[in-house]
Amino acid sequence: MKKLLLLLIVSATLASCSSVKQTEKALNTGNYDQAIGIALNKLRTNKEKKGKQPYILMLEEAYAKVVDRDKNAVVYLEKEGNPANLERMYNTYVALKNRQERIKPLLPLYLVEQGRNANFAMDNYDQKIIATKDKLSKYLYDNAKGLLSSANKKSDYRAVYENLIYLNKITPGYKNTTDLIEEAHFKGTDFVRVNMKNKTNVIIPKRLEGDLLNFGTYGLDDLWTVYHSQPQKTIKYDYAMEVTLREINISPEKIRERQLEREKLVKDGWKYLVDDEGEFVKDDEGNKIKVDKMTKVRCEYYEFTQFKATNVVGNVQYKNLRTKQLLDAFPIASEYVFEHIYAKFNGDKRALEDDLVRYLGLQAVQFPTNEQMVYDSGEGLKNKLKNIITSYRFQ
Repeated sequence: MKKLLLLLIVSATLASCSSVKQTEKALNTGNYDQAIGIALNKLRTNKEKKGKQPYILMLEEAYAKVVDRDKNAVVYLEKEGNPANLERMYNTYVALKNRQERIKPLLPLYLVEQGRNANFAMDNYDQKIIATKDKLSKYLYDNAKGLLSSANKKSDYRAVYENLIYLNKITPGYKNTTDLIEEAHFKGTDFVRVNMKNKTNVIIPKRLEGDLLNFGTYGLDDLWTVYHSQPQKTIKYDYAMEVTLREINISPEKIRERQLEREKLVKDGWKYLVDDEGEFVKDDEGNKIKVDKMTKVRCEYYEFTQFKATNVVGNVQYKNLRTKQLLDAFPIASEYVFEHIYAKFNGDKRALEDDLVRYLGLQAVQFPTNEQMVYDSGEGLKNKLKNIITSYRFQ
């Protein structure tokens, strides 16, 4: 017990030393917020303990240095007068406020050796945050409106969209920001027209074509790409995706047969145990000993396997509708196998293994139609299409 207690004390001491060194390293390398984070985490419990004193000292020093650094940075950015600096200024003021709000719940923090409370200068940044946010919001809004009217590339509209999303985050409902977000998103989106071609000699079930082109079931989550299998007149499409089925191979209906013979010793009741002289063998209490009576059983097993398979082969092509160029092509293929097993027996089925018995009692079933087989292969095609769509990126 004493050894365990000593081990726990040593482990706690080593962990404490390690945290102190981490805090010192962060402080000495200018990672002030990291040092503050470590110190605050250590001071959340038992802040009066002697072992917590180093963290109070380092927290005080890190806080003073980072506040001084941030204030000097804001003064410099204000003097520079570049509206592009407004976002950095706003974020710096927010960081100054949030940092002191994290420290407030732990105050006061008493430094025993110096006989004083640690000093943390607290300012009210609300007005500066509001004023900077107003200027930033106006700058982002005006800049976005200008870019929306002058942009000519998808990437430009997407950059505007990101700025407007940020604007809506810091100042929800600013003027008609919501409308501008929708406009930037629409103009930055790649619209893809999708069509399917059947170049096989087999009629494709309508429901298979519907399933393959129902992009709502693909779980797509791409902000900047939209696929339409039903083109809309109001949209100018950027790209085309053609799904072409080139081969549909359907095997004949087959029934494979196999016959097995099995023998096994099985328990068939019981009997009294006798010795070599024909006398009953008894236990210590004089009772006759019973043993299992084993008998050999035999069974003929007839197994039938109904089999039919279909294979669908095709490819997917992406084309740029503006340049009329082929961008990329991917092969797709899917196979579906129908297999049904049933069996009959002649003899004692106790001779059969469990994996054979499970087919007894089953009957032959009707083979699926060719149309059903082609449709059932669609799940594999759908997965292949989804993989292509989710991984493909337009340049």
